[in-house]
Amino acid sequence: MSEKQTATKKSIFDNPFLSTKVKSANAKLFPEGALGYFIGPTLALLANSVLSNYFNRYMSDILNITEWAAEFFNWLPVISVIFVILGNIVVGRLMDKSRTKAGKARPLLLLSVPLSVLALIILFIVSPYANGESEQGQQILLLSMIAIGYNLWFAIAYPFYYTPHAGLVNLSTRNSKDRSLLATISNATALAAMGLTTMILPFFLNLLFVPKLDANGEQIVINNVAQIDMEASFNHWKVFVIALMVITAVGVLIEYFFTRERVTEESFANAIIEKKKAEPLSRQVKVCFKDKFWWIIIIFFFLYQLGGMLKNVSQLYFCSAMFPDESGAYSTAIGGSFSGTLAIIGAIPTALGMVLAWPLSNKIGKGKAILFGAILSAIGGAIGFIKPDNFVVVCVSFAVKALGSTPAMYLSLALLADVLDHQEAMNGFRTDGFTMTIYGAIMAGMTGIATGVLNITLSAVGYSANNITGEAIQTAMTWIFIGGETLCYLVIAIIFIFMGVEKFSGFDKRAIVIDQKAKAEAEGIEYVDPAERMRLEEEQAEKDSEEARKAELKKYCEKKGLSYEEEEAKYEEKLAQKHAAAEAKKAAAEAKKAAAEEEKARRYAALSDEQKAELERKAALAEQAAKERERRTLEEFNRMRESNGRPALDLQEN
Repeated sequence: MSEKQTATKKSIFDNPFLSTKVKSANAKLFPEGALGYFIGPTLALLANSVLSNYFNRYMSDILNITEWAAEFFNWLPVISVIFVILGNIVVGRLMDKSRTKAGKARPLLLLSVPLSVLALIILFIVSPYANGESEQGQQILLLSMIAIGYNLWFAIAYPFYYTPHAGLVNLSTRNSKDRSLLATISNATALAAMGLTTMILPFFLNLLFVPKLDANGEQIVINNVAQIDMEASFNHWKVFVIALMVITAVGVLIEYFFTRERVTEESFANAIIEKKKAEPLSRQVKVCFKDKFWWIIIIFFFLYQLGGMLKNVSQLYFCSAMFPDESGAYSTAIGGSFSGTLAIIGAIPTALGMVLAWPLSNKIGKGKAILFGAILSAIGGAIGFIKPDNFVVVCVSFAVKALGSTPAMYLSLALLADVLDHQEAMNGFRTDGFTMTIYGAIMAGMTGIATGVLNITLSAVGYSANNITGEAIQTAMTWIFIGGETLCYLVIAIIFIFMGVEKFSGFDKRAIVIDQKAKAEAEGIEYVDPAERMRLEEEQAEKDSEEARKAELKKYCEKKGLSYEEEEAKYEEKLAQKHAAAEAKKAAAEAKKAAAEEEKARRYAALSDEQKAELERKAALAEQAAKERERRTLEEFNRMRESNGRPALDLQEN
């Protein structure tokens, strides 16, 4: 081995115990998709979803902080955005410089666990209770603990989880279909975590916002506002948060062990990455800032997250202010029931959109699917303004917006991966570190910005624990809950008219392979095609898995006094039946396809010579047009490549 192929420095992640449990060369639904990209992240994201949706209400309704520390309430989330952005930059650089067998992103997931637990302990467990009647020292201590815990969570712990989590799709594989599958599942996790906190938890808010009862066991209502037992609620949250700590840790561990960074492994396999330092941040910034597709996707994420967070942080306030119970009383718990119902109704078109998003994108492209979805969401928002105090109208508006948002929700990460591939093809290196830093800052920081907008508005209209409704509050919450997201989708629709990175995807992949081959040749390294390497790797993994299964079966048979040969024969019989069923299904599909082709040929044969000639003429014109589009796209692609000092591609080049 040459000096250029010096072994990577040993690290704790060389320990087999910390190696990925995913052995397949290609991304698969199970276990990688189901465990690593859905169940694990859903559990890991649950705590942040709870904090994003309910911590503000915890401060305003349990601590009644709007009455005795309104400025703190207004500006804490806004000022904290600065630390959130800095935290994401630091984590992004750590990810970019990470060089371990576990990958660039996955090791940072593990570091997020102790940080998350510590932040939750400071926020809820050790913080003292205080309200407007408490001593000043008690109030200052509580506010100090909230400030520390809040920033520890949103500026440190969450970026340590979310930035690498978000980067895993881009690093998982170069196979577009596999990456699209993982992107769809990954985006669904945020929906799942949000669904648990907005569809299920609202119906149990009486456990977290405990009703204040009179001597007869009836809830006390003052000025149509149902009162909360603040100290009891404060203590209930402590128990709830302990459960969140355990769920978060389990979720992160599942995600770590059942994900794999195949793109990072490519460079390891070709001995390129071991000796190469991370691309300087200045070079990454320069590439990103001059890339119009990068700007479009980043502005999209900013608007998508801003609109979504304005809706999420204000949903419970909106429902509590707009919809009373049968007696005319308003409360957090009553609003929670309406909010939960609204979320369930919105989940139906969201689930439908998950099924339709990828077939639609395969026909018209990811960018156009997001464009048309944004237009539909804007229409849905307009419906909500017709009569915002009518729950049926609000539900219709919410459902239409939810359906329109699904392409953005499920396709955007895959489109971001296309942008990063395009940058690599143009410049010879990826900007995952800087891009995911900005992406992570937007995803995490937007919670603070949206919450700040909400809190300043609440203070301006006189909101408090004992004043949760009224004309001014209702108008303000309508504009934040419905209007904010609607305006964001209008802008998204406009900018996505200019999103055209997908037309270069085929050329991007070819250029990346050609560049990798040239780099390996220049450094005297044998180039290994990623697809071939992974095929051989998967074959070996399957062989090892089969040997492990047999060894385990032998051990089991010895322990139970069973015949290994008989048990193995049973297994082989079941396996044969499974293969036979699969072959039968495949044969049936092929027969159906053959019958369709035969019917198509029959209909064609029945046409007149003139009709056949017309069809052939149209087919020839379509083929000619497709070739002309490909030629023009390649010319544009090569102009960009050559402007960056990289060799042009040929149409037939591989």
